[in-house]
Amino acid sequence: MSNAANIEESLCDADLVIGAVLVPGAAAPKLVTRAMLGAMKPGAVLVDVAIDQGGCFETSRATTHQEPTYEVDGIVHYCVANMPGGVARTSTQALTNATLPYLLALADKGWRRALLDHAHLRNGLNICRGRVTYPAVAQALGYLYVDPVEAIKAAADVPLR
Repeated sequence: MSNAANIEESLCDADLVIGAVLVPGAAAPKLVTRAMLGAMKPGAVLVDVAIDQGGCFETSRATTHQEPTYEVDGIVHYCVANMPGGVARTSTQALTNATLPYLLALADKGWRRALLDHAHLRNGLNICRGRVTYPAVAQALGYLYVDPVEAIKAAADVPLR
């Protein structure tokens, strides 16, 4: 189970730790603190895949493909923002394959019907006609959350511009 005690215990033996935390619509939680680095072997590596959402290691800061690593307390950090950019062709093909069905649904059905028919597509809706339809966004910004289905159905009565 992933909890602070188990993470800290695992860090003692790790040569490589890959942090890949995603909280949709919010910053990644800091799962490894700077204090925990002291328990790691010198030269161990932290790879922060969550860097695009602020990182999941307290000592993470975004780096580039040109200068991808830095050290903190003898621990190597790899925190390249947009890691897929390192394999641009392959990542573009993967993204296209994953998103094409949604694009086709939008083209074939229009945005309202496509979102009502496809829960995964609807889960990507953040704002509809000025109403916040994503709980984490509403909470982060202090706005009222509106159920996306309700917002989409209400938008059906409003002509598109």
